Amino acid sequence: MPEPIALLAFWKNYDRALYLRAARLADELGYHSFWLAEAWGYEVFTLLTEMAVHTKRIQLGTGIVNVFSRTPGLLAMSAATVDEISGGRLILGIGVSGKNVIEGFHGRPFEKPLSQVRDVIRVTRALLGGQKLSDAGATLAQYRPFKLETKPPRPSIPIYVAALKQKAIEQIGECADGWIPTFWPYEKLAEGRAWIAAGASRTGRDASRIVTAPFTTALPLDGLTGTTMARQIISFYVGGMGDYYIELLTRFGFGEDCKRIAALYQDKSTREQAAGAVSDAMIEALTITGDPAHCLAELRRRRSFGMDLPILNLPTNVPWEMVEAFIRGMAPAP
Repeated sequence: MPEPIALLAFWKNYDRALYLRAARLADELGYHSFWLAEAWGYEVFTLLTEMAVHTKRIQLGTGIVNVFSRTPGLLAMSAATVDEISGGRLILGIGVSGKNVIEGFHGRPFEKPLSQVRDVIRVTRALLGGQKLSDAGATLAQYRPFKLETKPPRPSIPIYVAALKQKAIEQIGECADGWIPTFWPYEKLAEGRAWIAAGASRTGRDASRIVTAPFTTALPLDGLTGTTMARQIISFYVGGMGDYYIELLTRFGFGEDCKRIAALYQDKSTREQAAGAVSDAMIEALTITGDPAHCLAELRRRRSFGMDLPILNLPTNVPWEMVEAFIRGMAPAP
């Protein structure tokens, strides 16, 4: 069996026709799954439905949907519907997003994020399992004894959670099926796995069955091209995506790097210099660069650190020929 590899299409400037073509090619080449992000562009369950009717085997993931803008019941209904249309191929990836998006775009209070994640998992499992909603064990609402008035193709679907902090990762061990870390240094995945194990032990679950599926930036490009792009991507996440990644990377020894990058990025007059402040150590820890053969070999090596299912970010704002070359070059061995 080939080692599983997944693909992720970025949400911004999403090209429906291009990524539908990408999903069909990934299906043909034996990729494990194709994931779609959601922020404030396209609605993700509709896009996955379109992909479901044009593919045969590849699993389809939400990577990710937030747990605030839809009620737990609606998330469960949406997941059940796409799972039926796809013939049981959905992976439900969820996360809390952030205060700016939840309150500033969706107009919902960003409150009790861990409880919200837990309720979504419990409600989804209860409804797909044929149970009464009032028996789901949710804590943020008093539900009546509704049941899902459809017959899902399977009584449960995999639920993966995007999380960066200890309590959230421990909760994955308690009740979820997979962990999706972003920009987590691959050599430090064992720390997150230990938190998952701690959570699993509290509920009698087998932590080894919980999948670690990190969003992974692979740049199969020779020479300086790949490292230049890696520096630009890292500087954007550190300088332009709030404090989440700064806190994470500081904990793993990149605090001084983050300070330099953030200071340059947040001043518009020096923003273009921020990429140059990204160290070689950060590039090695957070990305994979080099020709496709090297990138695939490095993915195999990094599996020993706990990387079960790397989810590779597809190139953005490029013509189909470059997307196709990426998908073919990084395809799992038959």
